[in-house]
Parts: sequence; C-alpha cells; structure tokens
Amino acid sequence: MVLYSYLHQTPLKVRAATVERGPIRSLVSTNGKVEPIQNFEAHAPIATTVKRLLVKEGDHVRKGQLLLQLDDADIRTQAARAAAQVKAAQAEQSALTTGGTQEEVLTLNSQLTKARGAVDLAQRNLDAYRRLQQEGAASPGEVRQAEDTLQRAQADLTLAEQKQKERYSQPETARVEAQGPEAQAAFDAAEDALRKSSVHAPFDGIVYSLPVKQGAFVQAGELLLQEADLSQVLVRAFVDEPDVGRLHVGQKVEVTWDALPGRTWTGTVNTVPSTVKLRGSRNVGETTCVVDNHDLRLLPNVNVGVTIVVAEHQNVLTLQRDALRIDESKPYVYKIVGHHVKRQEIDFSLQNLTRVEITFGLFQGDVVALPAEESKPLFNGAAVKVVP
Repeated sequence: MVLYSYLHQTPLKVRAATVERGPIRSLVSTNGKVEPIQNFEAHAPIATTVKRLLVKEGDHVRKGQLLLQLDDADIRTQAARAAAQVKAAQAEQSALTTGGTQEEVLTLNSQLTKARGAVDLAQRNLDAYRRLQQEGAASPGEVRQAEDTLQRAQADLTLAEQKQKERYSQPETARVEAQGPEAQAAFDAAEDALRKSSVHAPFDGIVYSLPVKQGAFVQAGELLLQEADLSQVLVRAFVDEPDVGRLHVGQKVEVTWDALPGRTWTGTVNTVPSTVKLRGSRNVGETTCVVDNHDLRLLPNVNVGVTIVVAEHQNVLTLQRDALRIDESKPYVYKIVGHHVKRQEIDFSLQNLTRVEITFGLFQGDVVALPAEESKPLFNGAAVKVVP
C-alpha cells in the first residue's frame, strides 16, 4: 500500500516523443560487391614471355585495338607440327580408303595380274596334260605335277586378293581412324593459342587490371589483363536470410562506398535470390542491381554498402520506435495527457530502426512517453514529469 501510494504521488521522470507527419522508409541494409557487366579476361595460352605491352592500367581502349603480344615462336612451331600431323593423318586415311599408298596399290595390282595369269597358264597346262593322258602321250605323274602347279598358282592368287581386300588389320584401322581427330584437335589447339598470343580489345572499354609487365614470363592459364565497359556496373548484394522474403524486383537500391563519402549511386533490384547459401558466418541470398557509373568512379571488385528500400510512404503519421510497446501481441503506447499517462492501443504499418508508421490510435501532435528513467515501470494513469 505504501509503494502504491508512493508511485501515485511521486511523478515518474520520462522522456517524450511527439507524433509527427512525414515520410518513412522500411530498409534492408547490407553489404555488396561491384562487378563489371561486360567483362573480358585474357589468359596466357602457353608458358611464354610478354613480348609487347601496348596499354597501361586505366587506359580507355577501342574495339579491335591491339593490347598485348606474347612471344609466339613456340606456338608457331607447334602449329606447323600440328599441320604436318593433320596432313599425315589425311594421307593415312586416304590409304585406308584405297587399300594402301599409291605405290602399294600399283604393286598389289601388278601382283594380282601376274597371279591371275599364272592361274590361267597352269589351268591350260593341266587341261593339255589331261588330254595327252587320254591319248597315252602323258604320264599320271606329269598330270599330278600340273595339278600341283595350278594349286600353287591359285594359292598365290588368293593371297594377293586377301591383301587387296584386307590391307589393314582391325588394330591398324582403329589407329588410323583415331589419328585424324587427334591431329585435327592438336592443330585447332595450336591455332587457338596462336590467335590468343595477340590480345585485341573485344569491345570499347577500360583496362582495369594489368598484372603483367613487358618481358615477364607467364605460365599457361595465367591472367594477362582484364577489360570492362564500366559505364554501368553490377552491384551484387548479400542479404541475410530473414530479409530475403522482403525483396522484390523493382525496389530502389542505394549504394555507397567508404572511399567516396557523401556519394550515393542508385538503381533498382533486378534479380531476387533463388537460394540461400553460406557466406562466411552468414546465411545470405544474393540480389543484384545495375548502377549507372558514367563518371567511372565505382571500380570493379570494391566492397560497398547497399540499402534496399523495401517500402516507402510519404506524409504519414510516424512515431519514435522505442515508444512502441507490445503486450499479448497487441501494440500500445503511453500517451501523455496532462501530467499523467494513458494506455492507448494503436495499429502500425511500416517500421525501420528508428520510427514506425501509426495507422490508428494517435493523431499528429500527440505526445507519447518513452521508457521511464531508472527502468521504473509505467502503468495506466501514472503521474509523470517530462524531462529533456
């Protein structure tokens, strides 16, 4: 009873907030990274040296402009060797189709003609000896000798015909058939390496990365340079999982960079996350926006601050957020009336880190109590004294 009387007689010191009319924005604040939209990377096709370097980092270049040349002596040797291998493979394939080289075909045809002639002669001799045997002018031994001669001639003819029909064995055929694609692939790779030994700009842009120097040795696959059109850049933002569902295409995006304080770039959300993945210790969804960068101040790969405007209302009633209280899922405030507070249930809509939009229960100019000093509890009807 004494405590109740003390609380009713001694005003609680409170700070106060006034309901104001104005704009309010609901935001998602996070970090992001700048990426080129149109990007070109040149890599060394083989291990060699940088013969000529015709640009420097930051240069504006035109489409087709020669930027860098590698020492291509070894590449040209490889290309010539590969071209010879292609021709050899084509010759082997032709020989496989025709049954051998031209010399082999001519020799085999001559052998076939000779073998057929020998068979014809042996057959005529055998026929003659058989007639003579019937007349008693040839012995059986002479007839058998003529038959043996015919058999040998037929065997020689059969061997020659088999040579013509089966010039290559199956393993030899498989080897020849494999040589063609292998040689052509080697030639194509050499030609591609030869083309890549001279680096030309594929489009108008800026050389923004040049990690090599003239005369330097580079390994196969090593990065030579990067070029991009930086008049527009892509900002990839990493949004924490609880906020992913608030994102929609078309929402306004504001980008800041610590290196240029006070400068803000704007764009709109053009993709929303399709999945959530681990980034460091955070589960994030990736969203992107395109930002105009006509003065080229935003650089590729820099880390930026990203603010996504999820919703924005103009000319609405707003209140300082820490005046809001929730009891059994019902929001309310302690409205100051005279020197006492009155519990007032409200409805609210948008909110951000500092303010909420009031849609029911309060009017412009109403004064609402913030939490009392020394964490003393407020209650309906409590006497209060407003302090700065």
